[in-house]
Amino acid sequence: MSILSNLQQQAAQGRKGIAVLIDPDKVTEPAQLHQLLNLASENCVDYFFIGGSLVTTTNLSGIVRVIKDTVSIPVILFPGNTMQIDPAADGILFLSLISGRNPELLIGQHVVAAPIIRNTRLEVLPTGYLLVNSGRITSVAYISNTTPIPDDKYSLAACTAMAGEMLGLQLMYLDAGSGAEQPINPRMISTVRKALRVPLMVGGGIDTADKAKAALQAGADLIVIGNVLEKNPSLLTTIAEQVYEWNLNIPATKTTD
Repeated sequence: MSILSNLQQQAAQGRKGIAVLIDPDKVTEPAQLHQLLNLASENCVDYFFIGGSLVTTTNLSGIVRVIKDTVSIPVILFPGNTMQIDPAADGILFLSLISGRNPELLIGQHVVAAPIIRNTRLEVLPTGYLLVNSGRITSVAYISNTTPIPDDKYSLAACTAMAGEMLGLQLMYLDAGSGAEQPINPRMISTVRKALRVPLMVGGGIDTADKAKAALQAGADLIVIGNVLEKNPSLLTTIAEQVYEWNLNIPATKTTD
């Protein structure tokens, strides 16, 4: 089954998932990476997202290959620009930054990347990317030269996501940004979720089990955990237990719809 089909099926069944985001600039030691891979494998992580707003090292390809050689968890590129493409990965989030008005990140860089990606076996995942204000300027907001959606403009976020879906985008990603002070609030997640039919991913600022639970309950189909695992890797176990319990309690009728 393709990555997109699996995400769609899981969301239709009401099942939740976890993606671990690896910034190549933050994971530079082999022992650190192997520890993270073992932890992810033990806790049944669904996906690895690889990339960052500004990648200054050259080890992205090496990280992709180590993951592919070590575990069976799908590797999905989460590119900040056209340089972050590696054909050894399983898929790529083909991100259109629909919350901003920077033409380069709406379509410009996609034009440059398209012929390169077409000549790989990467599964292309058309994704609407929405930045939401998290209390301070994050790297992605600065690098993308866009203004995040205010965290209390729920209808604006919902209509933006809805428009992206109508344009044919197959996934939506609500992001507070790497190292965000606050996660996206549950009301924002819930409002966007109600406006969509496609799977919803949520990331940024999820640094406690309670914040992860709030995002799941609000309607996130997949939560993305990143920087916090550098300081508190055991948090992944706690969140994974919450996801497992959620999925275990889905009514049988829901899973067979």
